[in-house]
Amino acid sequence: MKTNHSSIGRWVAAALALGVLGVIFFNLIKDVMPKGEVRKVADYQPWSAETVRVAEAIPVQDGGRVKPLSTYAGFTMLGLHGARSMEIADKSGTEFKISPTEWLLDTLYRPQLAVQMPTFRIDNSAVLEAIGVKPKGKRDRYSYSDLQSGRPKLLELAKTYSAIPSEKQDPLQSQTLALETNVQEYESLLGYFYFARNGVVLRDTGTAGQPDRRANFSAVMASAPELRRQLAASSQANTPMEPRIQDLLQQAQDAANYARAGLFPLPPENPKQEKWLSAGDEIYSTLTEGTPAPELAMGDMAALEMTAQTAALKEADFRKSLTSLRDRIAARATARGEGKHVALEADFYRRNWFLNALGFFILGTLGSFAMLAVRKGRAAKILSWATLGATATGLAMCIIAIVIRCIIMRRPPVGNLYDTIIFIATTVVLVALLVESMTRRRFALAIAPVLGALLIILARRFEVGDAKDNMDPLVAVLNSNYWLTIHVLTITLGYAAGLFSAFLAFIYLLMRGLRLVDDDREIRRSLTKAVYGMVCLTLFLSLVGTVLGGIWANDSWGRFWGWDPKENGALLIVLWTLSILHARLGGYIREWGLHLAAIFTAAVVTFSWWHVNFLGVGLHSYGFATEKDSLWIFYKMILGILVLGFIARAADVHGKSAPRPKRPPPHPEAEPQAY
Repeated sequence: MKTNHSSIGRWVAAALALGVLGVIFFNLIKDVMPKGEVRKVADYQPWSAETVRVAEAIPVQDGGRVKPLSTYAGFTMLGLHGARSMEIADKSGTEFKISPTEWLLDTLYRPQLAVQMPTFRIDNSAVLEAIGVKPKGKRDRYSYSDLQSGRPKLLELAKTYSAIPSEKQDPLQSQTLALETNVQEYESLLGYFYFARNGVVLRDTGTAGQPDRRANFSAVMASAPELRRQLAASSQANTPMEPRIQDLLQQAQDAANYARAGLFPLPPENPKQEKWLSAGDEIYSTLTEGTPAPELAMGDMAALEMTAQTAALKEADFRKSLTSLRDRIAARATARGEGKHVALEADFYRRNWFLNALGFFILGTLGSFAMLAVRKGRAAKILSWATLGATATGLAMCIIAIVIRCIIMRRPPVGNLYDTIIFIATTVVLVALLVESMTRRRFALAIAPVLGALLIILARRFEVGDAKDNMDPLVAVLNSNYWLTIHVLTITLGYAAGLFSAFLAFIYLLMRGLRLVDDDREIRRSLTKAVYGMVCLTLFLSLVGTVLGGIWANDSWGRFWGWDPKENGALLIVLWTLSILHARLGGYIREWGLHLAAIFTAAVVTFSWWHVNFLGVGLHSYGFATEKDSLWIFYKMILGILVLGFIARAADVHGKSAPRPKRPPPHPEAEPQAY
């Protein structure tokens, strides 16, 4: 009978495992695969790998730090397109997968092609209907050309909705405003090199019916002192400026406005000036305000113009001018002590460490399920070693990625919500493997890759939803490497320990509720000891981290405790784990009670870790995410697991209390004969 129960339990566990795998693969495909059909761009020609590699390493300033162009392109594309890849096809049907850097090169240097690409992800077709654009479906991606007919209406609605406070906007209004912001950002990139492609029209220079001549802005900037002198003289004499000069200045102002936002690739000549310049900044300041280094500004304009003018020629010529621009900017950045890790960061995103780690965690997940199904024998040992190898490889990739991020950011690994996810994922997998090395019961090994995969997927989903560079400088309240190291890391490690204890308890629930093993008391005891130890570790780390946070608060804000939501969340973990340990020591809960309480710890940790950030109050109002429905789904899952746990416990208690049938007396013939 036990064998039958155990077999049924394994089938149920297998169904749950398949469900988990389904969730993993669904989220992975949803994350990396673009929506909609492959868009055809008839005249598209892909950039060569050599050109892309040069462009990736061009330093730009964005988000308060100097980073490679590939990082800027990646997060810009993520915010507009909702993914870091785009699939298009040429007129012959050949499909190309476009990287963020290629997409940005097309936007800047081939706008006639870029406007046909499906750049904008729109999740609510009602927004399109409101601006008079026919939607393809409820959710899809659209090109700039698709939206162009509704551009005036979009601007009109955005002006109306912007007057409504954000907390009173309905979803349609907020999404319309978001689309307007995205379209404006994209337009600033499309028109960035307008000055280089069109130059300056020199009025009244055409002869014999020929059109007026054109000149590069870099050449016109050489006459900036004379232009400013005439402008000053006209202002002092209160007389109209010469029409040709006025027209020239108007063209300069228009071109500068096109290139004033979006991209800031030019380090200023003044070493004390922190903010880098856009092309529009240099044009405007040189022609109207004057600059202490006009030759430098003219050289910058000439280098930018060369890239735009050679983009329509042979790609080798374009790559040569792009390389010259990259070297020019990099040399200036180095002289200012900036951009030291630009090449390292470009390589970091090119290698995609966390996505590769996710692949190994998924392999480890498959191996762990197969290992649990086989259970015994040589095949089980081989599968356990394969699971360990895949999981350890994924862990190593996560560790390498976190170390590289620390080098680039020049701070400890945890400073925002995204940091906490990847750090907790790495920590949980590491702790699971350490527990496995001490127990050698395979339950910790079985859940290690599953936790790693789920948390890395969570990190990727958060990154897509947030669409912000999480390596940018932190807000002032967090700008302390010392306290980030000793307080935030301690608290985050406490989160990891609490989550791991909950998942270990879930394994216990499955084992007892589904009778996956035939009353193996040793495994039960090992699990209970592991959960108890993790609860103790959660209490210790959360308590120490909370005290350290109070010391930091006293140092930063002049008070140790202020009943801030984040402080209350940390205190809640301490109080909950204390109550578990006291109830255990007092005999109020035993094995089942300990594990059920540990499962609820996941909800307590999640509230402190994530949920308090949505409250919008307190001094810890940083790192908000835009989507919180998944939190309620998680809480409902915990509630469902607890209900199943109580049912399983009741069945277990009933099974033990039920009277066992009496064994019949042995047959007389079976009795041993006495001699």
